[in-house]
Amino acid sequence: MTSVFKPEDPLDVKLPSSTVSTQIPEKDATILTVGKNNVVFFETIGKDIKLATLEKMGEQYNISFTDEEKKRFANIASFGIPIQSLKAYLMLDKEQRKKSNLQIGIPADSLKNQLSDWILHSRMAVAELHNVPITIAIKGDADQQYADVKKVIDILQDQKINKFSLITNQESKVSLE
Repeated sequence: MTSVFKPEDPLDVKLPSSTVSTQIPEKDATILTVGKNNVVFFETIGKDIKLATLEKMGEQYNISFTDEEKKRFANIASFGIPIQSLKAYLMLDKEQRKKSNLQIGIPADSLKNQLSDWILHSRMAVAELHNVPITIAIKGDADQQYADVKKVIDILQDQKINKFSLITNQESKVSLE
């Protein structure tokens, strides 16, 4: 087993705990993070998948990305930015990104559901490049309202995705003996 560097998560969430343990794959996976105030962040694991997803989103929203912007996008982890602000965000360095007010969450309302588009295009990229189904996980704050997480689940189910994982902190199993 190899160790993979985990980049800093831009959205701080307090995870609930559980006793079940399943590993998120190191490729072909998407993680949706739901934070306070129903802010949703998106992460796709695998640089080739990230770039293919970005290309598809650019085509849909009529935005072209330079090679430098693509390179920067391939190296960021989770992000929560409307696609219209993504180019500006990519040109910032790591410290500027932390301080910027651009990470307002990916729009997920019914009129401009960019989250659904990111999910769809990442699924298509995984299928086209690796010919496997994508693994999807939802990471939500322990204090998050169920309705906020349910909204993300509804977006998945609209795409006929009914299998996904919930990311939690590991808790010790309690023996009843």
